[in-house]
Amino acid sequence: MVKKVNGKWRMCTEYTDLNKACPKDACPLPSIDKLVDGAAGHRILSFLDAFLGYNQIKMHLRDKEKTVFMIDANYYYEVMPFSLKNVRATYQRLIDKVFHGLIGRNVEVYVDNIFVKSNSCEQHKTDLLKVFQALQK
Repeated sequence: MVKKVNGKWRMCTEYTDLNKACPKDACPLPSIDKLVDGAAGHRILSFLDAFLGYNQIKMHLRDKEKTVFMIDANYYYEVMPFSLKNVRATYQRLIDKVFHGLIGRNVEVYVDNIFVKSNSCEQHKTDLLKVFQALQK
């Protein structure tokens, strides 16, 4: 356990050896320049932060045992812990799938940052609704 600046505690697990043994997922992250260019010229922008969104991704049953840690007994993660090597790529692939058909049109996504872009208030309401529906689904 590590004490954070705000006084709260955060559990840290060490996965150096597991990360070394794991092949790198080559899923590319979007270009920041492309995201900025894609948002330019739109009248209304909303920025959504899917904070800890990767914790919504369940670990595959056979991979849970690889995340075992011990406190007073053995435990493992049910969802993806941030410290694993391919968390960003896995999350980006999932979010690309969630927003398929919206990305590039009225949504841009970079890892856990979601940008909704529209040219009018009415269109923005519709666009936000589509984003929330996609997330809920």
